[in-house]
Amino acid sequence: MRTGTRNRIGVLLVEDDDGDALLVEELLRSGSLDVRLVRGRTVREALDELPGEIDCVLLDLGLPDGFGVDTVNRVRAVAPWIAVIVLTGLDNEASGEAAVDAGAQDYLVKGKVDGGLLARAIRYAVGRRHAENVQQQLRVAEIQAEENARLERGLVPHPIVNNRAIWIASSYMPGRSRALLGGDFFDAVETADGCLHVMVGDVSGHGPDEAALGAGLRVAWRALTLSGVPPEVVLSTLHLVTEHERQNPGTFATLCVLEIMPERSTLSVRRAGHPSPVLIADGSIISLPLDGGGPPIGTFPSAEWPESWFDLPDDWSLLLYTDGITEGGAGEGPDRLGEDGLRRLIAGYVERCPDWRSDPHALLAQLIADAEELNGRQLSDDVAMLLVGARARRDGE
Repeated sequence: MRTGTRNRIGVLLVEDDDGDALLVEELLRSGSLDVRLVRGRTVREALDELPGEIDCVLLDLGLPDGFGVDTVNRVRAVAPWIAVIVLTGLDNEASGEAAVDAGAQDYLVKGKVDGGLLARAIRYAVGRRHAENVQQQLRVAEIQAEENARLERGLVPHPIVNNRAIWIASSYMPGRSRALLGGDFFDAVETADGCLHVMVGDVSGHGPDEAALGAGLRVAWRALTLSGVPPEVVLSTLHLVTEHERQNPGTFATLCVLEIMPERSTLSVRRAGHPSPVLIADGSIISLPLDGGGPPIGTFPSAEWPESWFDLPDDWSLLLYTDGITEGGAGEGPDRLGEDGLRRLIAGYVERCPDWRSDPHALLAQLIADAEELNGRQLSDDVAMLLVGARARRDGE
């Protein structure tokens, strides 16, 4: 295939008859095509020239070491992206048609070709081969994208929560173009004792390696939590998983893990370098007053992650999120949205839509839309948000 730095068309003539080869050379000289001609007398000599800077092969079907369609197959096996035009005798057009069926772009009958026809045939063959190559590459890319999408959809969590007194909404927007899954992750599971466990995390960096690590950490957290492993052991185990599964030694992950007791009025929080969850209740929007928590997992081998306890009011809602939404711009200038800005966006929406709990997904969608509007463009980092809340209590509950 020609590139911007090579305008001449490279033609490989595979012909053992010197007279026929001379005729082709004369036709090429009389045509309007700028050609760099290379000659081979056998299939073996032709294969030695390929792929090289060859755009089109003019291939005789009767050679000392090859005959008929077999010669086409051998050439295409070495350079399937190169155009092939078959040269046949006056009494052998059927072989030319068979060669086209085998993958050649065209066939020409010796003795019925002039310079103009040969030049057009080469030009069109190269163009068709190039178009076929592009279509094939696009199809391969589409298949790979479909396979990746199916894989990533399979890695997106489906919360395991049977308690009808709890509702959950989530939103996920990867920073990678056209990806479904990024390095952020979240999950929610209910254990046999009635506790609701909620988690959100963020792997440092961007790309498929970070997405794979995030998916692995989420699955590990789910398995450990459902198995009844204490939260402090879960975090230390995830630290070990990060150390052994990361591709870059500097990669780490932040986490925020909540444990909501069965009576739905008490909350335990552990943080590993992650933003505090936002409590929405009684008309107020606050970040839970937490201590510093512990460091991100994957940083310090002997780290600890202290636990904080809180009492929850009736009809509480909690938003866990990754910093992809708070690190966007806050309008013109260098300021970021930040945690204060996020709380203001939540407050504005809750004030406009007092019944927002009837469609909590709309709140998450509006937060992303508002953050992108303030940022002036799509957010560049992954964004994961998990919103969990208690339904209104009935008398006697």
